Amino acid sequence: MSGSPRFLTLADVAEVLNTSSAQVYALVRRGDLPAIKIGGRGQWRVESTQLEEFIQRMYSETRTFVDEHPFVDAEPEA
Repeated sequence: MSGSPRFLTLADVAEVLNTSSAQVYALVRRGDLPAIKIGGRGQWRVESTQLEEFIQRMYSETRTFVDEHPFVDAEPEA
């Protein structure tokens, strides 16, 4: 087995993405980030491969956005 865990808590995911656990929970609940709910208390877990796929998808979506909305520098004042 590799050194990294297969499943991450929402707090772990939040740390990787440098965001809040509440934001990660919202991503999971909207279905943007696949996760499983385990145990009697219903704790959420995100598979590390799903997190990596999510990150790659966000890179792709961001590239599409940037391509469709190019940054235009303001005209220098004369």
